[in-house]
Amino acid sequence: MALKRAILRLEWSPANNLPRCPVSYRFHLTTVPLILLLATPAAAEPDPRILVELPAPMQAHMLQNMRGHLEVLDRLLLLLAEGRLDAAADLAESELGMSSLEKHGASHMAPFYPQGMQQAGTRMHRSASRFSRIAQEGDVLAAYKSLREITAACTACHAGYRVR
Repeated sequence: MALKRAILRLEWSPANNLPRCPVSYRFHLTTVPLILLLATPAAAEPDPRILVELPAPMQAHMLQNMRGHLEVLDRLLLLLAEGRLDAAADLAESELGMSSLEKHGASHMAPFYPQGMQQAGTRMHRSASRFSRIAQEGDVLAAYKSLREITAACTACHAGYRVR
């Protein structure tokens, strides 16, 4: 209790007749602002990714497709964890594979994408079809490894391109 009172009260320094903080306060008064200063980001660096400018409705459609892809990836992980490889294979092909291109409107979206973005999208859809074939074989580990090809295509595209 006495230590608590000593920490909470200010002491007077006889040399300059100014209040002197106990060591614990001096530490906090200098360290906390320094930590806050270091934690504050410096002037934001420009985003190095290529900006893909799309008409607003197309941008909304593309983002909706991508959110849907994420949901499918999440469901695929669950199906693999449950050992339901046939269901995972069907889901991957119907929602992400090459047979899903019409459903996503790929033919009218792709001309607005840079070539590298088109290639990444095609890689993702082909990887999903490959995953589907591998999952049908029944080897869970091979299916998990194949799933990584899908996410690698997504990661590569998002690392190189942006819409905002």
